[in-house]
Amino acid sequence: QVQLVESGGGLVQPGGSLTLSCAASGFTLDYYVVGWFRQAPGKERERVSCISSGGSRTYYADSVKGRFTISGDRGKNTVSLQMNSLKVEDTAVYYCATASAGENYCSAYGFLRRNFGRWGQGTQVTVSS
Repeated sequence: QVQLVESGGGLVQPGGSLTLSCAASGFTLDYYVVGWFRQAPGKERERVSCISSGGSRTYYADSVKGRFTISGDRGKNTVSLQMNSLKVEDTAVYYCATASAGENYCSAYGFLRRNFGRWGQGTQVTVSS
């Protein structure tokens, strides 16, 4: 079965950390850009971070730069998002998604929701005291 599955969400206090994982089955991530998006209640889904197919290029939204780190474990066919110094405003459902590696989709102008065709079901992250 071809799918993406996110895990690692949960409840954490402000200033805490979580690591999200995106696992692919039925296909290899080697040929795809992998992106993380998030959607808070009542808000549009927004981009968070992405990593290129070879792992050489990453992109971070300004709101998470310096706090989040994306990395790929191609041997395990997973991509992780390490989230540190979490804030209440990071509360959202986090989704991973893939886009073709043939285009520059992990960049400031290419990292757009419409360029990502395969999505996971999402994992809830709640930052609250």
